[in-house]
Amino acid sequence: MHSLRNRWRRDRILLLLALPGVTALLLFHYLPLGGNIIAFQDFQPFLGIWHSPYVGLDNFEPVLTGDPVFLNALVNTLIITLIQVVFVFPLPICLALILNATISERLKRLTQSILYMPHFLSWVIVVALFQQMFGNGGMLNGWLRSADLSTFHIVGVPELFKLMITSQVIWKDTGWSTIIFLAALSRVDPAQIEAAVVDGASAVRRLWHVTLPAIRSVIVLLLILRLGDSLSVGFEQIILQQAQVGAGASEVLDTYVYNHGIVGGDWGTAAAVGLIKGIVGVALVLGANRVAHALGEQGVYTK
Repeated sequence: MHSLRNRWRRDRILLLLALPGVTALLLFHYLPLGGNIIAFQDFQPFLGIWHSPYVGLDNFEPVLTGDPVFLNALVNTLIITLIQVVFVFPLPICLALILNATISERLKRLTQSILYMPHFLSWVIVVALFQQMFGNGGMLNGWLRSADLSTFHIVGVPELFKLMITSQVIWKDTGWSTIIFLAALSRVDPAQIEAAVVDGASAVRRLWHVTLPAIRSVIVLLLILRLGDSLSVGFEQIILQQAQVGAGASEVLDTYVYNHGIVGGDWGTAAAVGLIKGIVGVALVLGANRVAHALGEQGVYTK
């Protein structure tokens, strides 16, 4: 007790600063977890959670029986997740390495400021910008028409939808995601790089044997966290463009929950799908963390 009192006196300012964030986390992330009971009820808003009848696993029927609409949402989610993990996740690492190798500190800061700016735009603005640039009546097609060239139909084409949303994510968030990797690169020991130069190591070998191993733990940590959130592929971004391309090309698990729960009133099924998505996310984090431990990395938590 004496030690606890001393630690409180020592860290009270930090604890008080963290209190609003912890309170928001409890109220908006942990407390709503109790609402997952809706997945086992025939939930009626006018009856509430306490009086809605229980139906067992009936709400999980679309998942267990392979409902075509649910399977379409699941397949689209997995495809977008694979694309973003394979192509989007490595880009901030590459960009951070390029910025870290920039000799001019002034140029580096200017480039960082430009790359960070799209992150602060809402998805409404980002989608509108892409439509104004690449839509049928956008700037690109307007210029092509003025030059008597054939136009490109990019926005609103179901076959190109996944490519379009991936491009939007890259433009909006790649620059911002470099912050953590740049911070990790700042911890690389210059003496090791100088020793590698003296030993005659090329730039590629210095990158492979010195720089990347120094930030490997950060890469593994962020990859594990990304896998935990892998089934959430951008609800707001997709719902804004769903009407243009149709549900067949754009329906994902998040929009499935929204369309069936909020719009369709099938609260139980929507809650069941959301619950399964959360369980799969936790399983991915735990599994990836065990793999990280087997490879000698700390991961999200230690053993």
